[in-house]
Amino acid sequence: SGVDGVYTADPKLDPTAEKLDQITYMDVLNRGLTVMDPTSITFCMDNALPIVVFDALRPGNLRRVLIGHEGVGTLVR
Repeated sequence: SGVDGVYTADPKLDPTAEKLDQITYMDVLNRGLTVMDPTSITFCMDNALPIVVFDALRPGNLRRVLIGHEGVGTLVR
């Protein structure tokens, strides 16, 4: 499976990386986190589109995200 959210660093390279439950668009940009490219982050920010970063390969996660289940992935807003 893939990464299950946004981390303070690459969890595959840094064992001390911590998963974030929520983060702002600006924090993603200012910290240089590679959630997605900066233009896409800015587009979502300008249009108030929340982003949920989660492991789509884990069974049941897509459903959990769609019904608004807390604790799945990281909310970027």
